Amino acid sequence: MELLIETRDLKTLFPITKGLFHKVVGAVRAVDGVNLQIAKGQWLGLVGESGCGKTTLGKTILRLVHSTSGHIFLETPPEVVAQITALEAKNSSDKELTALNNRYDLTTYSGNRLKTLRSKMQLVYQDPFTSLDPRMRIKDTLLEPIIVNKMMDGKHALKRVIEIMELVGLTEKQLYRYPHQFSGGQRQRIAIARALTLNPEFIVFDEPTSSLDVSVQAQILLLLKKLIKEQNLTYLYITHDLAVAESVCSRIVVMYLGKIVEIGSPEEIFHYPKHPYTLALVRSTPIPDPTRVRGRIVLRGEVPSPSNPPPGCRFHPRCDRALDICKTDEPLLQNTADKRIVACWNPEPPETSV
Repeated sequence: MELLIETRDLKTLFPITKGLFHKVVGAVRAVDGVNLQIAKGQWLGLVGESGCGKTTLGKTILRLVHSTSGHIFLETPPEVVAQITALEAKNSSDKELTALNNRYDLTTYSGNRLKTLRSKMQLVYQDPFTSLDPRMRIKDTLLEPIIVNKMMDGKHALKRVIEIMELVGLTEKQLYRYPHQFSGGQRQRIAIARALTLNPEFIVFDEPTSSLDVSVQAQILLLLKKLIKEQNLTYLYITHDLAVAESVCSRIVVMYLGKIVEIGSPEEIFHYPKHPYTLALVRSTPIPDPTRVRGRIVLRGEVPSPSNPPPGCRFHPRCDRALDICKTDEPLLQNTADKRIVACWNPEPPETSV
């Protein structure tokens, strides 16, 4: 497995201020110590409740949101990552560690280096109508990233835009229209086309089909399946729709209150979940089969505030399997005996099928 993206102890905290002088009195821990690996060509799904930090994690990886601490590596050799980790473990502040971080860690990028990075990593937003400028024709919208990055001259740029439009199922004639003249599904195709204009390696999709009806959702998902193979892309797919994640993703990450609690294949996550939160999440998903009955788990209490998370395991106030250790010690995300990746002191037995 060749890694494209890797994060190490990534944290994104938003300060809470108070008073006339905006004194910092706390922080919202949107992303709190995330270790994540995304392989080349992988369609990685990221699921969880609203407010768990999914979108913030995606934007932090793209450097659209500044991280508070941690590392983001892009196509970095494993031995280099291991070397940086070893030097940090020694509390080293020597020139070698600084040089390695400046070269490989995306969190240190700025200026022209960060601008160059933009062409490799793109974002498709949830609502294509608000992410497209209503005053710009589609031609200008798609030409803008090529012009800004000085990829090619006008003639070749227009040819590239026409090719991309055809790739996403649209025509050259539609280039001269405005966003309001398209349907929701067509606008999302345009947003995908804009992300593809610079030949990126990695695309983050933030709920790209949530505002579309079922038939258009299916069309967009089929388009994404086609593009990931033909364009050698890698996806981070953020979604609330677990049924979609199960059907299209090659691997799924479950997030809760700024932390990753479980990672596995769609079959493992949806049929043999180990973390109690994953089990509750899966059982809350409707089944399109009236003859099949699945017990629903109603979680007690409310989701804790990310500005004041509970000690120990963050899920323990709502968990019916919590032990005493869950209230004091935070479980680490690690491989279990059956090669599952889960952060839980008392996981579900792997033989339990949902």
